[in-house]
Amino acid sequence: MPTTQHIYNINTPSERWLPTSKKEVEKLGWDYIDVILFSGDAYIDHPSMGSAVIGRFLQSKGYRVAIVPQPNWRDDLRDFKKLGKPRICFGISAGAMDSMVNHYTAGRRRRSDDAYTPDGKAGMRPDMPTIVYSRILKELFPDVPVIAGGIEASLRRVSHYDYWQDKLMPSILVDCHADMLIYGMGEKPMLEIVEALESGNNITDLCNIPQTVVRQPLQAVPNADTIKQTGDVILHSFEECLRSKLKQAENFKHIEVESNRWFGNALWQVTGNVAIKVNRTNPPLTTPEIDASFDLPYTRLPHPRYNGKTIPAYEMIRHSVNMHRGCFGGCAFCTISAHQGKFIASRSKASILREVKQIIAMDDFKGYISDLGGPSANMYAMHGNDLSLCKKCVRPSCLHPKPCNNLNNNHAQLLDIYHEVDRLKEIKKSFIGSGVRYDLAMHKCGDKNIEQINHQYIEELIRFHVSGRLKVAPEHTNEVVLNLMRKPSFNLFRQFNELFNTINNRYGLNQQLIPYFISSHPGCTQMAMAELAVETKRLNFHLEQVQDFTPTPMTVSTETYYCGVHPYTLQPIITAKNKDEKLAQRKYFFWYDNQYKRDIFNSLSKMGRTDLIAQLYPHGIGEINKYYNAQPNRNKKDNSNKRFNKKNRNKK
Repeated sequence: MPTTQHIYNINTPSERWLPTSKKEVEKLGWDYIDVILFSGDAYIDHPSMGSAVIGRFLQSKGYRVAIVPQPNWRDDLRDFKKLGKPRICFGISAGAMDSMVNHYTAGRRRRSDDAYTPDGKAGMRPDMPTIVYSRILKELFPDVPVIAGGIEASLRRVSHYDYWQDKLMPSILVDCHADMLIYGMGEKPMLEIVEALESGNNITDLCNIPQTVVRQPLQAVPNADTIKQTGDVILHSFEECLRSKLKQAENFKHIEVESNRWFGNALWQVTGNVAIKVNRTNPPLTTPEIDASFDLPYTRLPHPRYNGKTIPAYEMIRHSVNMHRGCFGGCAFCTISAHQGKFIASRSKASILREVKQIIAMDDFKGYISDLGGPSANMYAMHGNDLSLCKKCVRPSCLHPKPCNNLNNNHAQLLDIYHEVDRLKEIKKSFIGSGVRYDLAMHKCGDKNIEQINHQYIEELIRFHVSGRLKVAPEHTNEVVLNLMRKPSFNLFRQFNELFNTINNRYGLNQQLIPYFISSHPGCTQMAMAELAVETKRLNFHLEQVQDFTPTPMTVSTETYYCGVHPYTLQPIITAKNKDEKLAQRKYFFWYDNQYKRDIFNSLSKMGRTDLIAQLYPHGIGEINKYYNAQPNRNKKDNSNKRFNKKNRNKK
């Protein structure tokens, strides 16, 4: 691990970064800037950081791009004025993480730090920077187009439930003053917008660019019959959804289906006196296209302005490699497919090895790659055997309720990457830090050769690529809850746990399997959590990686939480919502902690589940009272919610 003092840019001239100040622009000899990007994150020139990717990509096409990281929105707005007016447009992004998730816990408490800010300092971005930045820029430069992007804008492209305000919100374009919004991966749509504007097109004429969202006055919208003839989808209006949660639920099924299609259709939603149009998706990037993005001349370092400071998010990725985009797991609570898409776009082996060699050349590299992964670690180079079927598919998940018959889950290409990286003499060990889908690797596809390769993958993963603790995500033990989560049966985790232990014993390894679990997910009850406690105790797990379900926009779980029904079946689903209901579930994660034992005992007694009490506390009430009787002056106030958030704030 690096020391507390970080000099990120040793022997690296500042001209290698995109400029962030007027002085840097002048040093480059520029008399104009084409595009100025404003970001809620610190500027880290790395292929995992969206603003750096867009900036470098436009630069590679001949445009002059500057970045203003974490502008101050509370003073005289000098950060928004310092570079003046760009020749073509502004781009804005809240950052690599949704600002509300970044700022608040699942209990809606304000966090005291920010991983994407130097020294983790909180308060360097506002809530909803997409809205705040766009309003400021439009007030200062009303005639300059503003393009919003990033995950915050992407996940709020249509009406959505906002957990932190506890209400249904319209498309962010209603409150945001940006002229257009880009959702998903932004290289292609941003370039198309910039080229169109440079050619003299008016921003209001750019209504059909894939992966963009635009507002249109109602009088300019085609009639319903015309829209339907094109295959486009007309959603219930925002006002209808405000009146009826059922209509919001009906909308979401269309939203998820279209966002995950190879060739999607546009979505239309009337909101007040405008129509929000979500243009269709682009097909997944080809390997040469994604290579072109990752092979741009990133320094892989934070900007020199941060000398001597630590950026926690960068420390996590500095020696890691992202090998692909997209995820076909379709977990109900996850936003990856809503932003990156369901289909996998994989880099070539040559591109990955080039990045590994860049890492090897870093001054602080000690021989260890922290992650060879992606959104899911082991989906590299995977797709359907027959792509023509994939191009027609509307399934939100290729793995649930069972793996698709057309899915090729061969891990051979992934193993080849691991072997090539580990053959480099400078590499002591390459770790897999991203989440592994054990259900994908263990799936019996019927091809004995592939199944043998996949078993080899699991064995090599456990033998050579675990840094002492392998993290996987069964998420729950209850089959009803798992089905709502779009996760596999817990029986599969039991099998993987046995396999993990067998391989560890065979090779004399002392490694731990660390499972992730979620409480208060739609459909989960106290009883289900009590059974989870018993099951994990039986498997000898004292849980660490746990979290309370946090509703985030554009997920099935969030829509179920808000609407009270499942968007695909429209059947009612009971969900824990208030603080007491959530705490009643969460306590079961820590059944072994003395401060929870009496409450758990009492709760299970009320439910008549003495069988579960016997399994959790075989010595009965005596072992519980022993703790309480030993502390007669113990403060009985329950601080478990505060304790839980402090312990798990940075998990997952």
